[in-house]
Formats: sequence, structure tokens, C-alpha cells
Amino acid sequence: MRHRFHLLSLTKPMILGHEMTDDKSLIGAMTDDPQVKTLAVDFLRETAKYKYSHNFTWLGRPIIQFPQDIVAMQEIVWALKPQLIIETGIAHGGSLVFYASMLELIGGDGQVLGIDIDIREHNRREIEQHPMFKRITMIEGSSVDEPVVRQVCEFAAGKSPVLLALDSNHTHEHVLKELQLYSPLVTKGSYLVVFDTIIEDMPEDFFPDRPWGKGNNPKTAVREFLETNDRFVVDKEIESKLLITVAPEGYLRCVRD
Repeated sequence: MRHRFHLLSLTKPMILGHEMTDDKSLIGAMTDDPQVKTLAVDFLRETAKYKYSHNFTWLGRPIIQFPQDIVAMQEIVWALKPQLIIETGIAHGGSLVFYASMLELIGGDGQVLGIDIDIREHNRREIEQHPMFKRITMIEGSSVDEPVVRQVCEFAAGKSPVLLALDSNHTHEHVLKELQLYSPLVTKGSYLVVFDTIIEDMPEDFFPDRPWGKGNNPKTAVREFLETNDRFVVDKEIESKLLITVAPEGYLRCVRD
């Protein structure tokens, strides 16, 4: 009989001389380790110059996400089984295909709605030709423009639960507007995920050619949003176990209707 072993399971984990007895203890210890946390941010910063997030595809389409966040969203989708997933920011469509493929595995009639101010023709063509397009609808326009918001709300009417992922323009003003406009669609127990909150943790001059940066980004928008909205809380458990994520403080769980 062939036996399979995990290298780290050959001995019981020890942190600072104390035996760790379960995964949550290990996650907690990892989160409290300042050296490990620093290494995680260093990794995000140092790999950004090589466009690390561009290395991956999902079912043939570039997804432009970190693998850790892809896994986290998979866990959320599988547990939640949403009728509708809304994503602002389409790019090459990898995330739309990812969400659609998860809904296909779950079964039922779940749908994905993507919004982007500029859907490039070659990207639109590739998305529309993909086998998962049967679950995808796209809207071209700014996610904060009134006609687009109206279309999204009409599309979402009667669908629950709704999972919302914000990944378009990363300025404070834009993300805050998205949060205010679309958060009412998310019901208790579901999630609102704001990507690229990591921008706040990068150096001052890290985005010289972008309108966002330190002090003006999705994380600052989330913090302002949460000051006046008690329906959502940051799900620290997701962030803690991922360690490497572009969405620190960005996994928001809806705790009341």
C-alpha cells in the first residue's frame, strides 16, 4: 500500500514553544507573527513590478488575480450559492468566466453580470465565444452612472443571494460611490468584496501613472463606507488565512438586512 505524507504533518506544529492543536490556532499564530505579515506585504510589493497577477488564466481567459483571492472567492461562491454575481471591471473576462464556471458546477440558474466602462472588442468576442458565456451578461458603461445603475438594479430584481465584487476604477471617490449604490443589493449572509485595497499598503510613489495611490484608494473608501454603514463587517478570518491578498479589509460580510 502506498502511503502519502504531507511534509509539515510529520511533526506537530510548534509556535514559540507551544504546540498548536488546530488549523485556527495556526492561522491565528500566523496572523500575529509580524515577520510573516511583513513578508506577505513585501511579496505583494516586489512581485507587482513583474505584473505577477497577470500570470494566470481561468479556463483560457486571463483572470488578473492572485491565486489566493481566487481560492477565497471559490469558497464564498460554493458556500453562498448566489443567484447572481455582479462584478464591476471586466478586463479580459477571466473573473466572469471563473464565477460562471462555479455557478455551472453548483447547478441551477445562477448568473453573472459584468460592468465595464470600456469592453474591448477582442475581449468581448472571446468572452461571448466561451462555453461559460451562457451564464454571463455584460453592460458597457461607468458603474456609477445612473442609467447603468438602473440596469443593474433591474437585472438583480428578485434574485437572492447576490454576491458583489468591485474591481474597476480604484479611486476613493469611485469605489465609495459603488459601495453606496450597490451595497443595498447584498443581503444578510452574503458578501461584498472590494479588490485592490492593498494599494493603501504600498509606498507613496508606487502608482505614478494612476489616479489612485496611498490615501486615495479602495481601502480608504471601505473605511469611510463602514463609518456610516452597519450592515457590513470586515471578515478577518478570510484575510487571516489568505495572508497574501490584494483585498486586505476588502472581504465584507453582510450581517443584517
